[in-house]
Amino acid sequence: MRFNFQGRSLNIASPLVMGILNITPDSFYDGGRYQKPSDFIERTGLMLSEGATLIDIGAMSTRPGATEITSQEEYNRLIPNLELLVKHFPHALFSVDTYRAEIANAATEAGAFMVNDISGGTFDKGMFDFIGQANVPYVLMHTTTKPGAMMQNPIGMQIMEVLLAYFEERIKTLHAKGGHQLIIDPGFGFGKTLEANYLILRKLADFQQFGFPVLAGISRKSMINKVLGITSDEALNGTTALHMLALERGAMILRAHDVKQAVEAIKLWEACVGVLKHES
Repeated sequence: MRFNFQGRSLNIASPLVMGILNITPDSFYDGGRYQKPSDFIERTGLMLSEGATLIDIGAMSTRPGATEITSQEEYNRLIPNLELLVKHFPHALFSVDTYRAEIANAATEAGAFMVNDISGGTFDKGMFDFIGQANVPYVLMHTTTKPGAMMQNPIGMQIMEVLLAYFEERIKTLHAKGGHQLIIDPGFGFGKTLEANYLILRKLADFQQFGFPVLAGISRKSMINKVLGITSDEALNGTTALHMLALERGAMILRAHDVKQAVEAIKLWEACVGVLKHES
């Protein structure tokens, strides 16, 4: 599927990596690790050199239990640094991780190519209006409620029924407003029980029925740590293992902190698929 915006294009014909750049003090894995513009430039340059196709910039943590910041604070963190990165890496494709329509609008004006909204347009009713009017590429994700409360009543093993109905309704609504360049993200870890997260992974191919690329945001999340009894700092191997399972079930975008390892997983998966096609 080809995505176009403001004269730029991205063809998702094979799996690719979206590198994560958190310019936040409190994200669950790398919050506070990158604190100044030179850090953001260095980190972005490394991820691009390792093979990231997209760079997803987040200026407000959405980890479970995170405190919501004001729109102005999010703007102040995000927009000047996005403008700097766009200027420094003019050929890179940047996504912005926000659920606020005004921030998404400002970000696309600053050079962002894609909007990544954890709420699927449910936290800000103006988001779908903006996405439809601009027809900007849009990651449509599922969560239950805002990060501060999302794990108070997580969804259990009925999750697939909930998600399939949710995406059917959200896609229909967005289409009616003019938004057609969509990516589906089931929202691993966002308001779901541990068992529900693994059920989503097992049935990830079910989301292909909507006709849009599927994104897997698994990187270093608690669904790995809780099973293995480790911390997010120790979860690289577990992330790679689940990335391979996601690829096998049709994921076309891996949203990852560790770009090099995610790119290698894709290369090995593609080598295996190539052999299987040859043998058949």
